[in-house]
Amino acid sequence: MLKAMPAQECSTWTLVVPVKTLVAAKTRLSRAAGPYRAALAVAIACDTVEAALSCAAVARVVVVTGDPVAAEALGAVGAHVVGDPEAGLNAALRHGAAEAVRLAPGDPVGALQADLPALRPAELARVLAAAAEFDQAFLPDAAEVGTTFYGVRAGVPFTPGFGGESRERHLRRGTKELCPDGTDSVRRDVDTPDDLWAALALGVGPRTLAVVDELRRGNPP
Repeated sequence: MLKAMPAQECSTWTLVVPVKTLVAAKTRLSRAAGPYRAALAVAIACDTVEAALSCAAVARVVVVTGDPVAAEALGAVGAHVVGDPEAGLNAALRHGAAEAVRLAPGDPVGALQADLPALRPAELARVLAAAAEFDQAFLPDAAEVGTTFYGVRAGVPFTPGFGGESRERHLRRGTKELCPDGTDSVRRDVDTPDDLWAALALGVGPRTLAVVDELRRGNPP
């Protein structure tokens, strides 16, 4: 059983954000987004990373991607971008975590999904403060099936289990499940049209909103 550990005072996190190639990104949004799907995927990722970098508890964001268009856009937002080893999601996250440790070996490391367009810095700070109490912890998504955040304290092996029913996978591994109040925006990932409408109801970032507005107007991308 994981025991709570004394939180490190003033610790700042390095977050690793995986971004798929745009050909593969957000395919379940095709019905709603049509030709805007790639633009929407980039906008969502950029809004996610910008919000994360605006969180006082976050020192840097390492983006792992093999897509040059996404890499350029996310680098412009302020992310530190590295290539994708193209060996699956968790391999990409481990690759990003190794870079995070190289950049800041004394900082805790977290994995954050790239599809959180409603992300609020203050809500992310609550999650990170809760995670800092444990060797490793995770936050389930809004559906309580997947995972939107996984993090470890400095020096703890980084072993994410994202993909499919990852909440259950993390629980089986003994990872502490976080349940802080007031963190809806950190749990609201966007995979389907219904997810997108739910995120819009929370209030999304400016890039996502701009693409959605163009989609609603029917202007060609």
